[in-house]
Amino acid sequence: MNNHSHIEPGQRVRHPQQPDWGTGQVQSAIDDRITVNFPNAGKVVINARFVSLEVVEGAPRE
Repeated sequence: MNNHSHIEPGQRVRHPQQPDWGTGQVQSAIDDRITVNFPNAGKVVINARFVSLEVVEGAPRE
């Protein structure tokens, strides 16, 4: 099941196990690899097979 198919570049997301990273912006989503730029962690490549990012609706830019 592809539970990350709703993740698209430009969306704001949170990593459920790393709340201190802040709200990040998706840079790219290719297959199971989602690259996110987090304000407190920098650019991180997430494997969507193991992590379900939380989409943040209407999140302000940090």
